Amino acid sequence: PGKKVLIVYAHQEPKSFNGSLLKIAVEELSKQGCSVTVSDLYAMHFEPRATRNDIVGHLHNSEAFNYGVETWEAYKRGGLSKDLIEEQKKVQEADLLIFQFPLFWFNMPAILKGWMDRVLVQGFAYDLSKAYDGGLLQGKLSLFSFTTGGSQEMYSKEAISGDIRYILWPMQHGIMHFCGVKVLEPHICYAPENVSEEKRKEMLTAWTQRLKTLWKEEPIDCSPDWYFK
Repeated sequence: PGKKVLIVYAHQEPKSFNGSLLKIAVEELSKQGCSVTVSDLYAMHFEPRATRNDIVGHLHNSEAFNYGVETWEAYKRGGLSKDLIEEQKKVQEADLLIFQFPLFWFNMPAILKGWMDRVLVQGFAYDLSKAYDGGLLQGKLSLFSFTTGGSQEMYSKEAISGDIRYILWPMQHGIMHFCGVKVLEPHICYAPENVSEEKRKEMLTAWTQRLKTLWKEEPIDCSPDWYFK
């Protein structure tokens, strides 16, 4: 109770299966007394491109534009654009970050990747000497909840797509763990478009059930072994 949750949601259609998963998370977590904030990226027309527009005022080096350096300098002087400051504030306040999206090309949709690229700047989420277990967003949990087009059988070590955990490495390890955030077991709904209505209902029920005991869960072991062994 009293926990703060930020759900970063990347789907265009509220009536989609991802939309249903979002709705369940908001309802279930609110029922537990959590305060839930949703960043609905498509509805917000969130800008995924990392550009000069993310810096308000003067540039650190106007001769050659270096996004990483410029956003770091801007962050230190409070000179990031308003939309980034708002998202960073939501992240800062959250105990748990849930990312809800459909898997596109073994990855998150561009709009969500753009959120990661723009929001998690140096100085805010990490520093060169403060990464992984020393990342600046320590004390937070994250959970990747997503749908796939392919069936569960397609995502095993021996199958054509390889282990689903290989796909999670850049997201969970390369972004969240890098920023010091602990990672809960992912929540994966395989091929909701290709299963029966009954199976879809089961998937939604399983998500509801999991959310009921979410705060008792232990984070995964954030090591290459979890992904590749």
